[in-house]
Amino acid sequence: MTLMRLDRCRCKCWWTFSSSAPLSPTTTTILLPKNRLHVWFFGVCSSILVWTCLVQLVALGRLWQPQLPKGWHACFSFRGFPNQLVKITLAGDSVAPSCPYFSSLSSSSSAAAAAASSRAKSHPWRIYKSNGYLKVSCNGGLNQMRAAICDMVTVARYLNLTLLIPELDKGSFWADPRYICPLRQVCVPLIARNLYFPYLITTCVCAICSSFDDIFDVNYFIHALRNEVRIIRKLPNKLRGNANFHVMRPVSWSNLTYYMQQILPLFSKYRVINFNKTDARLANNGLPAELQKLRCHVNFQALKFNRRIEALGRKLVKVLHAKGPFVALHLRYEMDILAFSGCTHGCSEEEAEELKRMRYAYPWWRQKEIVSEKRRLEGLCPLTPEEATLTLRALGFGKETQIYVASGETYGSKRRLSALHAAYPHIVKKEMLLDSEELKQFRNHSSQMAALDYLVSVGSDIFIPTYDGNMAKLVEGHRRYLGFRKTILLDRKKLVEFLDLRQNGTLSWEEFVVAVRQMHRQRMGQPVLRRIVPDRPKEEDYFYANPQECLCYTSNCEANNISASDF
Repeated sequence: MTLMRLDRCRCKCWWTFSSSAPLSPTTTTILLPKNRLHVWFFGVCSSILVWTCLVQLVALGRLWQPQLPKGWHACFSFRGFPNQLVKITLAGDSVAPSCPYFSSLSSSSSAAAAAASSRAKSHPWRIYKSNGYLKVSCNGGLNQMRAAICDMVTVARYLNLTLLIPELDKGSFWADPRYICPLRQVCVPLIARNLYFPYLITTCVCAICSSFDDIFDVNYFIHALRNEVRIIRKLPNKLRGNANFHVMRPVSWSNLTYYMQQILPLFSKYRVINFNKTDARLANNGLPAELQKLRCHVNFQALKFNRRIEALGRKLVKVLHAKGPFVALHLRYEMDILAFSGCTHGCSEEEAEELKRMRYAYPWWRQKEIVSEKRRLEGLCPLTPEEATLTLRALGFGKETQIYVASGETYGSKRRLSALHAAYPHIVKKEMLLDSEELKQFRNHSSQMAALDYLVSVGSDIFIPTYDGNMAKLVEGHRRYLGFRKTILLDRKKLVEFLDLRQNGTLSWEEFVVAVRQMHRQRMGQPVLRRIVPDRPKEEDYFYANPQECLCYTSNCEANNISASDF
């Protein structure tokens, strides 16, 4: 009866279906193929709807994707890059004939702020045939990993590779565990870093350490480099088998010839290569200017901290500037660096023995037997808090100076800081300026806490590091990039000599002051050429401390002809 009414009138058919009992599966399969017009109409409408949504999503993505400041395209264009693998020509106008010495990003200048807020047209995605996938596992602290990421992006760009989002350190002393794992998944020896008398313990840390997006803005990173290298979050499923992987560590301080002749051929055998050590794996010098500029682009533009860190860092700088100018003192007198370097000047016998035990607890710290005083006289030890106090006074910083201590827990705690507090009562740390609730999300995350210190150090009026570690070098280079902001680079080798003469009474205070100021007259972060030592890269100036290729637009920059008044 129902089938007969359907053949006569389709309109009546639908009324019958709605008012009668549900059809059986057999009846449904008989009726549906006959309604071809409805099926065709439904397909057309669905296609239109899908394409409309796709267009809207693309438009929304272009609206929200990060834009680079104007001036970057001219200064740091990679058009004409002498790539031996493939030539890529970016769309757009020709490169401007000249560029400023540094990017106009200084927050203290209204003109720089206006330049930074203006946006250029979006760069197109770089289209190229990928030679393989590069996975990098960074090692070390925050700033060591930061420099390594810049190097690995440059390598991926040069070899035309697809780069996976870098994996941050999970195994060394400087790993940044989110929490102690109750399931005891991965057991490693740790040192209780925040205790006055550290002790060796064996605990189990979850293999869930701070990931890339816990510290950096991963979406901004991908889009800011979209016209240079393809970056993906994870490997395609078909490449996740062990047969496609090759794990290795590149040779330290390698040039481009090494990567072209030794690394690139490996991708013909393996689709994915994992660099499990990335610190200092690219030479400071001898690279094309365009690649050096790419390293700067990654460091100063693409590696942006995530919103939580950026917001809290800005708040710290704002609070400090509200009270007047301030000095950021990178007092690197912490337990890990003292144990690693073997520097025990000013420590008691018990403390020196504890630092030695800590050094032996980590087999990958190669040097074990270290003569502390010899290293100190060579300028290889961080200044003690007492030595830093005398140096600040000799440089002319008065008692009213506001000092932000950009570091972790000072070894010896309040006892070692007593002289510094007595001379400078306006000493603050992030823990004193922020509420406990604001810092709660960052506690037990050493890399995220270091990111806050990095932002404050870059934004300070004067930056003074007491040790030339990775943070000191990268902050120095960043401040040069922002307009050669004042950075006092202490000459520790000469300084400890005069400090000892002052301590034993050979030098009067007036003579000590004159000597300290004279030796640092040309060490205030002025423009200077990077020192090159052939075949000894560890002894030459670090690229990220003085990225001169990104500060000079001519190939024959003479240090003597450059002064702060030129900017």
